[in-house]
Amino acid sequence: MGPFPGLCDSDSIHAMIGFATRFAPSPTGLLHLGHAYSALTAYDAARAAGGRFLLRIEDIDRARCRPAFEDAIYEDLAWLGLEWETPVRRQSAHFDDYAGALETLRGLDVVYRCFKTRKEIADAVGSAPHFAADGPEGPQYVGAPLSTHDEDALLKQDAPYAWRLCAQRAVQIAEERCGPLFFVEQGAGPREQSGDIKATPEIFGDPVIARKDLATSYHLASVWDDALQGVTHVIRGEDLFHATHLHRLLQALLGLPAPVYRHHRLITDAQGKRFAKRDRSATIRAQREGGASPQDVRQGLGFV
Repeated sequence: MGPFPGLCDSDSIHAMIGFATRFAPSPTGLLHLGHAYSALTAYDAARAAGGRFLLRIEDIDRARCRPAFEDAIYEDLAWLGLEWETPVRRQSAHFDDYAGALETLRGLDVVYRCFKTRKEIADAVGSAPHFAADGPEGPQYVGAPLSTHDEDALLKQDAPYAWRLCAQRAVQIAEERCGPLFFVEQGAGPREQSGDIKATPEIFGDPVIARKDLATSYHLASVWDDALQGVTHVIRGEDLFHATHLHRLLQALLGLPAPVYRHHRLITDAQGKRFAKRDRSATIRAQREGGASPQDVRQGLGFV
């Protein structure tokens, strides 16, 4: 079980620790104006509530994360006037935590090793018209464990694999524990969804939650850390709204509390295109080097 066994709703955690939120970037590039908007939104919400603001470095992608980008995150956020609690949690220092969470899911028999390649998955989805090819993270693939004989043979060959969550069984077990799964949306999803929203994690098919060489995923690590750090309000862009359906399921399975969610609009350029880390002119560093002040950035993003 997780650090809060038996908690299936948000009320319990809120009563225990009040208001706490976080900004959790990945150091795979320089922060841009979209990141500034998200960080400032969370920071201002924490200040208004007299609560806690946390910074977390989500650096599990060892191939793309760079120390220089992590240093730039601290520099840019401090320039904007943000303050956060220390020490900062860096996910790469806590892989054992996530491996333990994965073991809990294995103990519930809700995960299985999937040895299929991306092409094999795409072909399988293409031949099964009842599955969609455009889920939140790609094809809504639904598989099943291999026989012990076949799995052992592939493991002896050192074949790569992903740990997939068996969504159907996972939902069944989660609802036996907590009843129907809902999450509270105080902001708005991409279709203006708000209020009490029924979680539908099946939109992911059987999602990947870990891999052979990495015992976690963004989903598993983020859910675990939010609970561990006492986050009561997850404030983030609406592009992560659909992930909340899966996160609510993982919370129920791991015995973690459910925070309140506030998804906000995405910041776009003059052409209506979302900012990306490759847009160097839109980075916080570029704004600073171009002579802008922190107040200029705040006002430009619509903050008073």
